[in-house]
Amino acid sequence: MDMVSIIEKKRDGGKLSSEEIGFFVNGYTTGDIPDYQASAFLMAVCIRGMDKEETFSMTGYMRDSGETVDLSGIKGIKVDKHSTGGVGDKTTFIAGPLAAACGIPVAKMSGRGLGFTGGTVDKMESVPGMRTALDRDEFIHQVNDTGLAVTGQTGKIAPADKRIYALRDVTGTVNDLSLISSSIMSKKLASGCDAILLDVKCGKGAFMQNYEDACNLAEMMTQIGRSCGKKTVAAVTDMDQPLGRAVGNSLEVMEAIETLKGRGPQDITELSLVLSGLMVYMGGKASSPEAGRRITEEKLYSGDALKKFRAYIAAQGGDPEITENKTLFPQPDHRIDIKSEDNGYVYEIGADRIGRASLHTGAGRRFKDDIIDLSAGIYICRKVGEKVSKGDILAVLQGNSQAKLLSAAEECRKAFRISAAAPEKKELVKSVIGLE
Repeated sequence: MDMVSIIEKKRDGGKLSSEEIGFFVNGYTTGDIPDYQASAFLMAVCIRGMDKEETFSMTGYMRDSGETVDLSGIKGIKVDKHSTGGVGDKTTFIAGPLAAACGIPVAKMSGRGLGFTGGTVDKMESVPGMRTALDRDEFIHQVNDTGLAVTGQTGKIAPADKRIYALRDVTGTVNDLSLISSSIMSKKLASGCDAILLDVKCGKGAFMQNYEDACNLAEMMTQIGRSCGKKTVAAVTDMDQPLGRAVGNSLEVMEAIETLKGRGPQDITELSLVLSGLMVYMGGKASSPEAGRRITEEKLYSGDALKKFRAYIAAQGGDPEITENKTLFPQPDHRIDIKSEDNGYVYEIGADRIGRASLHTGAGRRFKDDIIDLSAGIYICRKVGEKVSKGDILAVLQGNSQAKLLSAAEECRKAFRISAAAPEKKELVKSVIGLE
């Protein structure tokens, strides 16, 4: 077996055997297959595609390329939640405490972000003192004790994915259904939870920009999870405009806190209740997703979920007083207001443009070694459907570099489209796939 033959076979539309896929994954992980051959293989996959069996094989080999985590020491049905990525998506900090407050053990391993803003781990680091690396025993103890733990993902979990994704990122081979599915699911399956909830974003700020592609991705990932004995459900959700009003690391954690106090934006509150309701159902604490949502709504407005969030922060070394004192977060040196030039209604806020503007402020990374400005980001003052007058502030950009904010301002301005008529309201949760 040799790599050239495998590349040629896929280039010509052939179906690869499990052994051929394993040869590629294992060989590239160990360094025996060079980048140029791996790049050719990935491009052939993007052009020709993989069927379900090939995708399942790819996922399995990537999962088994490193450690798999044993979470049997955690009592109950462990539920993890994963988002395919979006702009302003801070639901982990809301849905996690909501589900944990309902008795669901939430054991989540997350990564850092490359792109619009930091990942969950970066957002955690905006909390003073917060530890983002827990060893296995600490992780298990914390979930058993508080019901919720979030830790950074080690390089020992699915190292094949780490190597392959880094190459995909620089070779134009990211947006392929099979490669996305195997990347996400190899890590989730290696992380040891019993049930996996996937939030598959759909729209201008997502990998999958149209509904059909998002559903295909959701269907593929739920099939992979179920084939490995994991209860797996996917919600396809809107990402045409940013989720909530805050985009940026500390800004998003602050908005999550406001949401846990019952004062969050309508869309982030609604999505968090839907997702946490699904988690409660998948964890066996509700007879249906709707019943799960009703339970989590009670926990939101009773303050129990906020208490759970404070306990989680304290357990990982952070200062729980951040829930009462926003000045404990990193503070920006500069702010720029983006004002409306017209009267009317906000017809559109391009999530992709807001994402790029957020990156320009310093809230995200262009390269993996970039240092994030945890205070940087964008606060959206007017959402889609809201009325505006000329001179009203549409958004506020903030960060520690005035030059970066000026660079971000024009991109942010272009994200807003003002119209004389209000737009039709879009569904936030478009469908749920994988319910039994």
